[in-house]
Amino acid sequence: MADVQLAVDPRTVMGKRLRGLRRKGILPAHLYGHGIESLALQAPTPTIVNLLRTAGRNDIIDLRIAGESAPRPVMLRGVQRNPVSDELVHVDFFQISLTERLRADVPLSVTGEAPAVQVFGGILLQSLDRITVEALPAEIPQHFEVDVSGLTELDTAIHVRDLQIPENVELISDPDQVIVKVATPKLAAEEEAAPAAAEEGAAAEEGAAVPGAEGAAPAEEKSE
Repeated sequence: MADVQLAVDPRTVMGKRLRGLRRKGILPAHLYGHGIESLALQAPTPTIVNLLRTAGRNDIIDLRIAGESAPRPVMLRGVQRNPVSDELVHVDFFQISLTERLRADVPLSVTGEAPAVQVFGGILLQSLDRITVEALPAEIPQHFEVDVSGLTELDTAIHVRDLQIPENVELISDPDQVIVKVATPKLAAEEEAAPAAAEEGAAAEEGAAVPGAEGAAPAEEKSE
């Protein structure tokens, strides 16, 4: 089983009363998964803070619920924070099966120095910070290293297909996607300006962004 363990209690407090729970140093949580009944849970806030410091998104956690004889294997799948204070508001856990493959996003870690940056004054642009793979939970990598020391010329790039993917891990992301490349200063400035302009336009048309469904707290817990 997993090296990371977390003890939690069932929770009966819901809705607006969660504010009082948080003031007592207790953080609300939620457990969901395929084929299981979702559960409202709670744990001391310092315990969850420590968990977030030590466990990554794809770490398997032994979730020990008070009153249950055996731990449940879960992964952390949502962290909600106060947009003003950045304090933790809610966390979500996803129950997994250790014998069933699942999809997960794996972070990309750029290492080394690109010679083309030093020699030709190029600018290193990173287009992706994670890729999607499918594997058994215990075989999902914590990260993939992207060594840029081989980028010796301008306009050279590293693609998803260039990563060293273990045989027991299936790549889901497009292999032709560019992860990093060395661009000329002029081209780099144009590429960095384009996404910023697009985001400003989208914000003007749509107003505030709407959070994605993954990681969101249950509806009854957000209406405070």
